[in-house]
Amino acid sequence: MEYTLNWIVKTVLVSLVMVAFAASAAESNAFWVAALNLRAVEQDFAVARKDASLDGHPLSVGGTKYEHGLGTHANGSMYIALNGHGAHFSAKVGVDDEMGKQGSVIFTVIGDGRILWQSNVRRGGDPARQVLVDLLGIKFLTLMVSAAKNDISCDHADWADAQIVMYEGKPVAIVPPPESKVPLTPKPSPQPRINGAKVFGVRPGSPFLFTIPATGELPMTFTAEGLPQGLQLDAQNGRITGIIKQKGEFLVTLHAKNALGTAERKFKIVCGDKLALTPPLGWNSWNCGGCTVSDIKVRAAADAMVSSGLINHGWAYINMDDGWEGSRDADGKILGNEKFPDMKALADYVHGKGLKIGLYSSPGPKTCGLFEGSYRHEDIDARRYAEWGFDYLKYDWCTYGDLVPNPGRAEAMKPFEVMHAALDKAPRDIVFSLSQVGLPSIWEWGQQAGGNCWRTTYDISDTWTSISLNGFSQAGLEQYAGPGHWNDSDMLVVGQVGWNEIIQPSRLSPNEQYTHISLWCLLCSPLLIGCDLTKLDDFTLSLLSNDEVLEVNQDPLGWQAARVAKSGAVEFWAKNLEDGSKAVGLFNRGQTETVVTARWSDLGLSGKQSVRDLWRQKDLGIFDGQFQTPVLRHGVVLVKMTPAK
Repeated sequence: MEYTLNWIVKTVLVSLVMVAFAASAAESNAFWVAALNLRAVEQDFAVARKDASLDGHPLSVGGTKYEHGLGTHANGSMYIALNGHGAHFSAKVGVDDEMGKQGSVIFTVIGDGRILWQSNVRRGGDPARQVLVDLLGIKFLTLMVSAAKNDISCDHADWADAQIVMYEGKPVAIVPPPESKVPLTPKPSPQPRINGAKVFGVRPGSPFLFTIPATGELPMTFTAEGLPQGLQLDAQNGRITGIIKQKGEFLVTLHAKNALGTAERKFKIVCGDKLALTPPLGWNSWNCGGCTVSDIKVRAAADAMVSSGLINHGWAYINMDDGWEGSRDADGKILGNEKFPDMKALADYVHGKGLKIGLYSSPGPKTCGLFEGSYRHEDIDARRYAEWGFDYLKYDWCTYGDLVPNPGRAEAMKPFEVMHAALDKAPRDIVFSLSQVGLPSIWEWGQQAGGNCWRTTYDISDTWTSISLNGFSQAGLEQYAGPGHWNDSDMLVVGQVGWNEIIQPSRLSPNEQYTHISLWCLLCSPLLIGCDLTKLDDFTLSLLSNDEVLEVNQDPLGWQAARVAKSGAVEFWAKNLEDGSKAVGLFNRGQTETVVTARWSDLGLSGKQSVRDLWRQKDLGIFDGQFQTPVLRHGVVLVKMTPAK
């Protein structure tokens, strides 16, 4: 074997570093990470284990067993306070051998919001990767493991021999402090206010349904000026229905009136080729029961959307995810299973509430839940959905990946293009949502494939690690979003959630839930509530019914926010709004409250700006040059900046 000079030098340097580290450990205080408080570990599945794998076996990576270490699961993170007294962190990392050749993860070591070390993709069976990180001056250390693919199954990740050496003091694992659920959204005024989208897209000849979202004391009546021919308004419930036959843009003036006054709002109807001119707002069944969805649960969700008042804030869709599909009849038509005895009656029921309804399928022979997919039945399924009266289709890659395991772009696009062509022929508008977990760069071709929105992220869970990966990873994708085509960061995980029969409160802290909703609104992501709508508490309802926050998501300009500045754990994002103002989110991803400063030079602003707190719906004053505010741990301050008069 030949040894190059570079290889020899590298080997010597690594040996010297390890010797120096050993000497440092001998002279300082060394602490096993697994001996710290493991309640500080947040992860998407199960609980972290001390000196054992996730399944309770001795730690083993690449055939080597380890006596000490931390057994975790992607996506997960652990926060440790060092107070600037750390010397080194060391570990050997990899996927535990109990997973065989399965699992693929990435390990990351973060100090004060800055990546200090990151592994390549570690797969089941790979040898352990050595980690050695200098901690000089670091106050907060984060150990993170993330799924290398948009699938966390089998991602059992070991931090074997994980150890922190301190110059003085002890490392302290940070267990998140308790937070009170404080609703910031003011109660709606008893006077009329029209909310929701200001623009609506429909195709010529398609059935039209739009319920004017309005808050205020009841009873309330509605009128509209300038409705195009073919549409009519029910003055008592505010529903606009009918059919527009000709293409065109129609500027309508909506009015809502009660005993205390009248509200007015301009509303543009665009009859053409585009749907979803603002991101869809609604509910999806997956995050509150997975495949346990049923006709009864869908009807209950529709009832709750109305009785809770969410319909009055623009929430419009009731979507069932995987689990409704049955067999096919002799003509190849898809049937609902025993939980869905009459799909058309269900759609009619939801429409009767003034809401729209959606369903789910896959281009593969089977769905993710192994129910009947749409493979080679695309045209007949699209016609079936239209006959039943459905308005939204989530189309999930799933078993199509068994047919095309390593698709190039053309192969990845093909099944979505086929279904899009089928939907185009259907006599009904059906919003097309692409769920293609694992496919490359969907944001670059999702619109070309016919999508109105497309998943850009991991499957979400109710952890800080998950919403951070799903939300803050969207920087740079803003160029691909706009009216009719949206980047989708996955569904909302506030309220009572669960992916089986067990439904429980979201594990997100109140601060994290404010961050979740604020960031998704800034990103123009479709907002699909994932919780059980029949179990809404006041805090969750306040999160979902703040009209000034929702207007950021529904702004007709359709600009997705961009990250404009980042320093350690602090960053802020901004998006332009139709009225010339900016919505700005000031985020603190760190472990302690900190002051965040938004500078005009970063935002491209000049002159004095009037700043309004959107969650509290309160003017904060006029500022010049910068705006500064304290932001809580994992929290946000969401403001609107408007040139001062």
